[in-house]
Amino acid sequence: MNTYQLLRIGEHHVNHCEDYVLTAPLSTHRLVGAVMDGCTMGTDSYFAATLVGKLLRKIVLERSYQALYAPLVSGSVEVDLREILRQLLAEFRALTNQLVLRDDELLTTLLLMVLDEQQEEDIVLTVGDGLVCIDGQLTEYDHQNRPDYLGYHLGTDFNTWYRQQTQVISFRHFSDVSLSTDGIFTFAPYTKAASNPQVDPVAYLLSNRDDMHLPSMFTKKWAYLEQQCGLRPTDDLGIVRVVR
Repeated sequence: MNTYQLLRIGEHHVNHCEDYVLTAPLSTHRLVGAVMDGCTMGTDSYFAATLVGKLLRKIVLERSYQALYAPLVSGSVEVDLREILRQLLAEFRALTNQLVLRDDELLTTLLLMVLDEQQEEDIVLTVGDGLVCIDGQLTEYDHQNRPDYLGYHLGTDFNTWYRQQTQVISFRHFSDVSLSTDGIFTFAPYTKAASNPQVDPVAYLLSNRDDMHLPSMFTKKWAYLEQQCGLRPTDDLGIVRVVR
């Protein structure tokens, strides 16, 4: 599986990009990908998104080491997803208490996926807003400016919360899957010199197959949108794309 990541600050943001992206191997054939989007109305929300990303990286790394010595009985990607989330919420809660963080400092969305190249079973779970693209098929989650945030659930029983999740997609045999924050819908002209303003940034970034042989595929596509089309997103943008 080839992985690509894009993280850019939006035109309307000045000091910090409030999105965060992550890809990390869970085993030789299993991959975890995630994008987080901090709430602009929150306090230092770039910190919450980054903290969740760093915790996920640590958890996946620990589980990858454990798998070398004590492979899980179940090979299900759903089991991995659930247990990663369970540990993430527990460690997020512990750090929240240790740092005495307020509710408005915990506001980040989460799109989390576990992909398996060997068994070709895959799963994505979304907490809050975001966009999932699987072989060109778009699934948008939009809470009408009242998104669900991971920090809202730190005091909830995990099993009860997990059973209530409806923003879950299970799929098989994909060739191209992307997770994106909702900043992808905010591209707008920033210059009158645009030569091709009609390009669709969503399709171009998430399903267009040009330049897929380049590790810097997103860099080239971004340059085209910016320099040739005169387009930039007004909101921060984070994308993880995985191609078989």
